[in-house]
Amino acid sequence: MSCSMIICGVGGQGSVLAGKLISNAAMARGMEVKTAETIGMAQRGGSVFTHVRLGEGVECPLIGRGRADAIIGFEPAEVARQLPYLRKGGTVVTSITPVVPVSAMTGGPAYHVEEVLAYLRAAVPNLIEVDAVRAARDLGSAKCLNVVLLGAAARAGVLGLSEEDLLGAIRRVVPERFQKLNTRALAYAGSTV
Repeated sequence: MSCSMIICGVGGQGSVLAGKLISNAAMARGMEVKTAETIGMAQRGGSVFTHVRLGEGVECPLIGRGRADAIIGFEPAEVARQLPYLRKGGTVVTSITPVVPVSAMTGGPAYHVEEVLAYLRAAVPNLIEVDAVRAARDLGSAKCLNVVLLGAAARAGVLGLSEEDLLGAIRRVVPERFQKLNTRALAYAGSTV
């Protein structure tokens, strides 16, 4: 089995760590893994995306347009930007909580998250929406949204990995002081809208 996915968000949301967790979990199962990260202006809240390809015969880490099996998005507008890469019938797991860009707060074009979500709902038949605000409230931290979304993606069967696979990766990759929170976040199922 092979799987190609894009993980996207803005700087500071944990998309790079999410890619590392998926990669580590896949390698522990003996799968071939190729990844590529583009972080750009991540330190200033800019776009961050990671291409992850799992399975035999994967030679290039980059995913071509219309070839991604899944997009895991930590921010709705970033998902909309990556949507051309999703294959027909692919799945999107996204947070419904926006990260409003500074430009929108300082007189630039407004960010209307409901319009972005309406576009995603119309364009993606296999859309899983996650309420990040509710997850953060229930878990006591917004810092684990990335792992909440990975748990939702694993339960939907889009990763080719189980929650148990990801739990093992959390134990191997995440610093010990954050493992309990991330373990709870992985198991969190109350956030799916």
